[in-house]
Amino acid sequence: MAMGDLKALLAAAHAVQPEVVSLRRRIHAEPELGLELPATRAKILEALDGLPLEIALHESCSGVVATLRGAADGPTLLLRGDMDALPMPEDTGLPFRSQREGVMHACGHDSHVAMLAGAAKLLCERRESLRGQVVFLFQPGEEGFAGAKLMLEEGLPNFDSAFAIHISPLLPCGTIATRPGPILASADFFECVVRGRGGHASMPHDCRDPIPAAAEMIGALQTFVGREVPASDPAVLSVSKIRGGTAANVIPESVELAGTIRALSRQTREKVHEGLHRVIAGIAAAHGVEAEVDLQLGYPVTENDAAFEGFARGVGRELLGPAGVFEMPAPMMGAEDFSYILQRAPGAMVFLGVRPEGERNPAPCHSNRMLLAEEGMAFGAALHTAVALRFFEERARA
Repeated sequence: MAMGDLKALLAAAHAVQPEVVSLRRRIHAEPELGLELPATRAKILEALDGLPLEIALHESCSGVVATLRGAADGPTLLLRGDMDALPMPEDTGLPFRSQREGVMHACGHDSHVAMLAGAAKLLCERRESLRGQVVFLFQPGEEGFAGAKLMLEEGLPNFDSAFAIHISPLLPCGTIATRPGPILASADFFECVVRGRGGHASMPHDCRDPIPAAAEMIGALQTFVGREVPASDPAVLSVSKIRGGTAANVIPESVELAGTIRALSRQTREKVHEGLHRVIAGIAAAHGVEAEVDLQLGYPVTENDAAFEGFARGVGRELLGPAGVFEMPAPMMGAEDFSYILQRAPGAMVFLGVRPEGERNPAPCHSNRMLLAEEGMAFGAALHTAVALRFFEERARA
């Protein structure tokens, strides 16, 4: 795939851009949450209608798997786009803003679907040059529902490598950023109930006050992370909710804490889990109260395979030019269920810049005012396509 072919590919991606934009806007106006996204699925199937794809619909969720078989046998590449929105209001003022109260595509999944559908069309047009299969995975439930894990458990075609794009309104339009190794953190959640003995606030000696115990736990957990977790392999522990008490003159019987743990390696993740239980149990014993901890394991670390990440970055450099691709200096502490897919096969995720022109302080993902430059989606559709074409070329030469 020569440089001229890549330029032609960009031109072809811009040619299908009106369809990509239309699909994105229709999905954006009718966002859906979680694992059941019937309207979104219907729009995807409409966009894929007429293409030489084998379509499989998952029963455990609204997932869509479309397989393109090339003209010759070869390896299988999975390309993924997530589908679901967030439970939050939209305040963008867009003419195609959400028509569903309290639901918004604030993380760009509408654009992920549209770019992947655009890539499907581009690759179908180039089917005769493919030596292998492309699996287009349209996946619901990324926002906390582990849709990728659910679809893997229900069954996906075997795949040799995987690739995904996530938009970023903070990066210049038409650029990509990625890195080898961990690119996103694991995400776990905990709840803790501290139980004492309630009573009159003027006579704390007759009580077992859970409030100072809970307050000490919050400070000690922060200290534990800062003192026992190496800065070279960091973690984040945030207590983000505390609830207790009903009146100024009443010591409550219990206090509730909740928060999240983020880590970039299995070792640090396990170390923080152990420390959470140890610190809370020790402080509870010192205060003569009881503490119950419920630790809920979430997404694992999203870890790019170094070889595939280098390959994808090279394709991006050819497509977008050297100035259009750069390596992230550090991982982000957000989380992604694409991590489950990368546990099955080597692959990579990249961030695609879609910052609106002239916007110096753009709203980030998960903001009620998040906007994206739709022209950036042409680069995303072209990148999906270029990665697939180059993947089969390189495997055929190996």
